[in-house]
Amino acid sequence: MSSSFFLKTKENPKFAKKGKNTAGTKRKGDVDPTGKGKLRAKKSSSKYNEEISSDSETESATAPKKRQSTEQIEYEETPQEKKLRLAKLYLEQLKEEEENKAEEASFETDLIAGRLQEEVLEQRGKLQRLIAKDLIPPDPSEIRMFRGHKLPITCLVITPDDKYIFSAAKDCSIIKWDVESGKKIHTIPGGRKGTEDRHVGHTAHILCMAISSDGKYLATGDMNNLIMIWEAESCKHLYKFTGHKGAVSGLSFRKGTHDLYSASHDRSIKVWNVDENAYVETLFGHQDSITGLDSLSRERCVTAGGRDGTVRVWKIAEESQLVFHGHEGSIDCIQLINEEHMVTGADDGSVCLWSVNKKKPLSTVKRAHGCHGDAGIEQPHWVSSVAALQNSDTIASGSHNSEVNVWKCGQNYRGLQPLFSVPVSGFVNSLKFSSSGQFLVAGVGQEHRLGRWWRLKEAKNGIYVIPLKRKPSDPEETKSTAGSIL
Repeated sequence: MSSSFFLKTKENPKFAKKGKNTAGTKRKGDVDPTGKGKLRAKKSSSKYNEEISSDSETESATAPKKRQSTEQIEYEETPQEKKLRLAKLYLEQLKEEEENKAEEASFETDLIAGRLQEEVLEQRGKLQRLIAKDLIPPDPSEIRMFRGHKLPITCLVITPDDKYIFSAAKDCSIIKWDVESGKKIHTIPGGRKGTEDRHVGHTAHILCMAISSDGKYLATGDMNNLIMIWEAESCKHLYKFTGHKGAVSGLSFRKGTHDLYSASHDRSIKVWNVDENAYVETLFGHQDSITGLDSLSRERCVTAGGRDGTVRVWKIAEESQLVFHGHEGSIDCIQLINEEHMVTGADDGSVCLWSVNKKKPLSTVKRAHGCHGDAGIEQPHWVSSVAALQNSDTIASGSHNSEVNVWKCGQNYRGLQPLFSVPVSGFVNSLKFSSSGQFLVAGVGQEHRLGRWWRLKEAKNGIYVIPLKRKPSDPEETKSTAGSIL
């Protein structure tokens, strides 16, 4: 052991003597705690080099080093402090998220609550949106007319999305219109009498039509006692329902379903399931030809009994009916405003508002469209069509006095006040409000849809699209009201 020790001590000086370069290279590689030798020489040379450059450069070079050191001192924290800081940040984030969620949730609950409240009121038939007070008469130049039928239009429907109108006429044809452009999208031509076996479509006057609430099916009824079912999008013929022994005068799909109610001059109501292409049942009760039918989401429908002078509410499930009396003439048209209220028109010139809970009308306007004829033997203009903007206080009526009247219902549907009249020449055989309430469509002809008692030669067979304009909100009024509140 001692020999090996002495050998090492002897080798060191020899190794140093052999080459200074090797020692120098070794010193460069080794970490020298004293920092002597060539490093000193380099530092001194760098000092002289630094003196050549400007003062600002030396300051800028040394400043970052100082900043770095101070930054290191500032941000140096113990693991515990770091954990605490991160935990606080996390808690703050959670608090913010929960607050945002709470705000969104409260907003959503308010919206849902409002929607549910509306739905409950709608189901109870007590929802009445006050729209009439904001409506103003449209400019005659803004009323558009679509022409395509050769004979008087008898009925029409608007698709649930308000993009298309289907119209039918005494020429047995059906036309699908684009509301925006006014162009024909599709035409289902009518056939001649006696071609029923080979013609796909109607060969007799079409009296009524209905569209399902999802816009899938279109149903049409004619004077040949037939009901045709069509695919609304493509106008493809699907089914033919037979069973009525008289002209089909009223059709309506139950809202939210594909159950179809039909009324006929044979005094019966029939129920059909369109999905299954099936007949369900028949209800009887009217004493004369049924002239109109309507329904909403409840399993019931309402009908106008023509010359029997009654309005009836049919409870389909219970197979029972409620009978209402009020008009003095033939009740020719009917429309539900909501689940509990309806409007009717008759050939005695009156328009009536009804509640399903009262046997008599809540309100009646006699001679709603004025009179015609010589003095002393004046006759009221027949009310040939009525329409209601669902769950609102706005209704419309049509006759052959060259005007469509728009009415405002009073609170709880007690009372009718005229709002304005729209000039429309001819028999207004059908009226429909768009679901959005942006426009009203009138189907007009030279003759009444149910007969040929008069012929107005100056009238044109067509569809009138009447815009429903609202009063512009006056900023000055809002400012003045805000000022008075302050």
